[in-house]
Amino acid sequence: MSVRVGPIAYPIGRADFLGSFFDTVPVRLGGGSRGSRFPTLAALYRDGEVSPDAAGAARDELARAEHELCQHPPTAMVWDIDRPGVLPPWGSDIAATITPLGDRFLTADGTPPALARISQRIAGCLSF
Repeated sequence: MSVRVGPIAYPIGRADFLGSFFDTVPVRLGGGSRGSRFPTLAALYRDGEVSPDAAGAARDELARAEHELCQHPPTAMVWDIDRPGVLPPWGSDIAATITPLGDRFLTADGTPPALARISQRIAGCLSF
């Protein structure tokens, strides 16, 4: 999966894993309504891109969501908003090093967390 900022697309990670972030945010932080508290992130999920003009808002919402997710236990992850009982492929086996929910979105291959990669791409757009 990739995220487009203006004319440039940046690879982020697996669609299902990144989608779980975009499903967890509205369920755990937005009262179950996508876009109620994080409209720019909801638009990014829906459209797969953010305009350079909205990049600052997207970065701010992403930082706020990441901070707030860290207030929840890792078991609060939502894998699929439309099927709440579905577990991720690894089931309920959570590494002991993952203590807040925000850490649940780390990638298994040692690359930076998906959230950090999105934030870096958006911030790069703002530096032009």
